[in-house]
Amino acid sequence: MLFPRLMMVRSKFEDRRLADIPGEVSRQLASAQFGARLRPGARVAIGVGSRGIENLAVIVLATVRYWQKHGIEPFLFPAMGSHGSATAEGQASVLAHYGITEASMGCPIVSQLEVVSLGKTNEGIEAYLDRAAYEADGVMLINRVKWHTDFSGKIESGLFKMMAIGAGKLAGAQRYHSHGFRLGLEHVIRTVGRQALASGKILGGLAILEDACHNTAKIDAVPADEMETREEENLALAKSWMGKLPLDIDILILDEIGKNISGVGMDTKTVNRGINGDYNPWPNTPRVERIFLRDLHELSYGNAVGVGMADVVADRLLGKIDWEATRLNSLTANAPAGIRIPVHYPTDRECLERFAPTVGRINAEEVTFGWIRNSNEIARVALSENLRPQVERRADLEIESLTAFAFDAAGNLISPFAP
Repeated sequence: MLFPRLMMVRSKFEDRRLADIPGEVSRQLASAQFGARLRPGARVAIGVGSRGIENLAVIVLATVRYWQKHGIEPFLFPAMGSHGSATAEGQASVLAHYGITEASMGCPIVSQLEVVSLGKTNEGIEAYLDRAAYEADGVMLINRVKWHTDFSGKIESGLFKMMAIGAGKLAGAQRYHSHGFRLGLEHVIRTVGRQALASGKILGGLAILEDACHNTAKIDAVPADEMETREEENLALAKSWMGKLPLDIDILILDEIGKNISGVGMDTKTVNRGINGDYNPWPNTPRVERIFLRDLHELSYGNAVGVGMADVVADRLLGKIDWEATRLNSLTANAPAGIRIPVHYPTDRECLERFAPTVGRINAEEVTFGWIRNSNEIARVALSENLRPQVERRADLEIESLTAFAFDAAGNLISPFAP
């Protein structure tokens, strides 16, 4: 098969990055007055998750220093449900790979799986909180507010979801997803979150919003009594900044997926897939007919949740899967379809040549290709040159250069996004 040349195309997303992130963290926390009811020497538990949030270590460190400056003793705890293979060591390791260690943060990290019951919601859903956090004088959370990969609502991923699912550790995550299967995940997040707030242990949270290029664009310190309302407002704002692929694509190539990139390995609302493999379920999102996955990110720790959304994968990706971690996460989330093994071949060339005829094009030269490093990095996309007329009609797109659709001697792609 002859492959077309590729255009390196940049989308002109607005740059909304904050100039002084530590300063903004300090200003926001001071304004929110989380510590008004805390006495000097009080212990505050700070929940941190497993997502690859831009500047996460910077934000966490600034939060720790804020509390220390005001005579409070902070410690960090992983608030990530079943991630990190649902082990204390695994969850601490996830934080360490983001640069969050006791040495770098200057405070303890308490990673354990024991939980405390916070009572039951009206539907009978028992709420849980990390025991170490519960035994502190107050709890705050740090998380990005973002659209969820499985559903659409006024509250999706953010502080409320971390409070409901992440801080409940494995015990909570298993039960909440089971109830979500029947009641809807947004409803479970709201009701369990309210139950956690009713415990009086939650001080508030630091909401992080990112722009379309994943720059830190807003930091919002949200007091406990405003969390639900502000979560809705922040999610609406984050959605308005959301970046999208520029055009409909026959075959989308991703260099990597991973839990650090998205909860299901790749952002479903970017690649237009459902976790159960349904094609193009999200309206007002470019269509993608086939997805080819090349590799698994090292910071996913072998967790390949989301691989089942692809149509074809390279054998090397399958060879990196830790099936114990992958099955645990998938079954906890009640999403077994997300780890089905797609069609796979030894080389990238064979993956593409086998699947190019399946997109409904009579002539092979009409097949359109898109290529991204991962679903978080879409400001710069490689597009096949047969899309040039559509690109040139768009004022928000810029063709930076042309490059070959190149393979190495083994028949594997040479990525234009490689360092």
